[in-house]
Amino acid sequence: MTRTDGRSAAELRPTKMTPGFLSHAEGSVLIEVGRTRVICTASVEDRVPPFLRNTGKGWVTAEYGMLPRATSTRTQREASAGKVGGRTQEIQRLIGRSLRSVTKMSDL
Repeated sequence: MTRTDGRSAAELRPTKMTPGFLSHAEGSVLIEVGRTRVICTASVEDRVPPFLRNTGKGWVTAEYGMLPRATSTRTQREASAGKVGGRTQEIQRLIGRSLRSVTKMSDL
């Protein structure tokens, strides 16, 4: 079987990572897998949710957003609608839980 881009069934898409992609974030990377591009950033704030105050622990959370023309049909930015959709909310929760599961909060 040959894929539409010419790769064999077992061949992975080319992958590239560009660290420091954004100049203002404390950490950032552009990840490219074939024609799919994802920008990941990390921000550091000196605050935690109220339930973690005075515990000596930090917190990791996630925000997710897809650009309007990231797919074949344009989608409206959720921020302009004033409401985060259910799919986006679940993706954010999944990313946040995944990051927290591998982070030692007492080191933050």
